[in-house]
Amino acid sequence: MSTVLITGATSGLGRYVAFELVRSGHLVLAHGRDRARTERLVEELRTEGAAEGFVADLARLAEVRDLGARVAEAHSGLDVLINNAGVGGGTPGSARELSADGHELRLAVNYLAPVVLTRALLPVLRANPPARIVNVGSAGQEPVDFTDPELTRGYSGISAYCRSKFALAAYTFTLAEELAGSGVSVNVLHPATYMDTAMVREGGITPWNSVADGAPGVLALATRETGSGAYYDGIRPARAHEAAYDGDVRERLAAVTEQLLGL
Repeated sequence: MSTVLITGATSGLGRYVAFELVRSGHLVLAHGRDRARTERLVEELRTEGAAEGFVADLARLAEVRDLGARVAEAHSGLDVLINNAGVGGGTPGSARELSADGHELRLAVNYLAPVVLTRALLPVLRANPPARIVNVGSAGQEPVDFTDPELTRGYSGISAYCRSKFALAAYTFTLAEELAGSGVSVNVLHPATYMDTAMVREGGITPWNSVADGAPGVLALATRETGSGAYYDGIRPARAHEAAYDGDVRERLAAVTEQLLGL
């Protein structure tokens, strides 16, 4: 059985997947932003199996780094990372928001945080092959404008969300190349369209699917032998935005990412 860290586990898809994993016998490390909600979740999970909680605000990159360090120290057997937590497009017409570090909020939580957490945990994952990284993306993808990566001009929440998910897909493909032959696979998926989550309802959208509809793809990538560097629509192999496969685009994204992270 695997040791699985899943971010954004206190609600929505993350909560559903956490319970499915616990019931299957896996040790679930459930991340949440709110301590009380995370503790309640862990209590519930433990009625079904083995679980532990970790609290961090993914809009604060120092807390993301600390989360990675705490997980690595406490669980040297970690072999699955599910980067699930995310921020949606917000309410229609809402203003641009910043993270605690001054980054555009959707870029920070949906992209920069998974990059930082993944990097922090790669040594542990490499030590436990076959290990898996599952990035929960979206079919909504829009190429990043490298002249304005933080979307300071012509802001819209939906555009910010789609750009962050494009970046996550492109990063997945780059990381898969870096990890080739290491025993660590990394894939990205669109779980289901407009699931019944707080994120979707906040956007004023009537849900099309339940979180149960989105779970099979995540569970398959987290628990089964797969290839690496692929994009899935649910459980089906699919194609991300074509620009996410472009080597020049991915090189520019990597450079911008290093700049944003101050590396």
